[in-house]
Amino acid sequence: MKQYILAIESSCDDTSAAVMDTDFMCLSNVTASQQVHQQYGGVVPELASRAHQQNIIPVVDVALQKAGITKKDLAAVAFTRGPGLLGSLLVGVSFAKTFAMALDIPVIDVNHLHAHVLAHFVKDEDNAECPQFPYLCLLVSGGNTQIIKVNDYNDMEIIGKTIDDAAGETIDKAAKILSLPYPGGPHIDRLAKQGKPSLQFARSHIQGYDYSFSGLKTSILYTLRDKLKDDPQYLEHNLNDIACSVQKTVVDSLLDKFDKALRDTGIKTVALAGGVSANSLLRERFNALGQKYGCRVFIPRFSYTTDNAAMVAACGVFKFKHGEFAPLNLTAYAR
Repeated sequence: MKQYILAIESSCDDTSAAVMDTDFMCLSNVTASQQVHQQYGGVVPELASRAHQQNIIPVVDVALQKAGITKKDLAAVAFTRGPGLLGSLLVGVSFAKTFAMALDIPVIDVNHLHAHVLAHFVKDEDNAECPQFPYLCLLVSGGNTQIIKVNDYNDMEIIGKTIDDAAGETIDKAAKILSLPYPGGPHIDRLAKQGKPSLQFARSHIQGYDYSFSGLKTSILYTLRDKLKDDPQYLEHNLNDIACSVQKTVVDSLLDKFDKALRDTGIKTVALAGGVSANSLLRERFNALGQKYGCRVFIPRFSYTTDNAAMVAACGVFKFKHGEFAPLNLTAYAR
């Protein structure tokens, strides 16, 4: 008899619920996005937590309906415990614990970043390929940039990380300078396809596999400031080229380090994860890099790149199979 896991994701501004069976087959993945933050140019934590309270019950209800099961068919509830916005996390944690308690089934706490790394195990069809351990993962999101050696579902070694800002933050900062709507990443990607990388920005050069993007953010700001002194209409006239230059510099920085890590470790399976993995240039260049070294390459579907409950469910299935359940008195953590 199949067993089903309900998963809840509420770490930031997306309320998501998914149903997955213990063979990692995703039966539903429903997400309610919050439009209220666009006018502020970023996520407002208090507004996010209020929206989660409004969305979580309808989202869970739709997820169960799409999966074709009822709540009585569930074997466990997995939820994102952290990291993220504390108020948003508390909504998901509180709902998951209460829901599971009412059904007398166990709860499974999931680390948000672990879920991104394990998103490649989500199956939409029976013959879907999944990575084998160990694999090397490039995790790129709005708040995190890491190179991770994934030895097992519960054994992940961070061999490289940003020492300051994340790649996603750099792209968002550039989008804000260009007065693009929030979130800026998709708009930078769209404009970059029509432009040329005509601008040179300063890049950091630090030892090992670690990243630094604070200098790049400053370089973008100062370069555009100097251009505006000579031509007040510079941004409007060169929007595509600016976006293309920003995108290329960020992707170059990401893959130069990952290339080095790939050569040094000799691992032949690579994976891309996190919200920025939706970027078209990064996906194209990452795939080419993997092929260059004869690697099996795993790049998530677009629906599994951003914050979603399906990836939480995948992590939850691993823990469910090993009986790793959480006590009901645990709390969320922001960091």
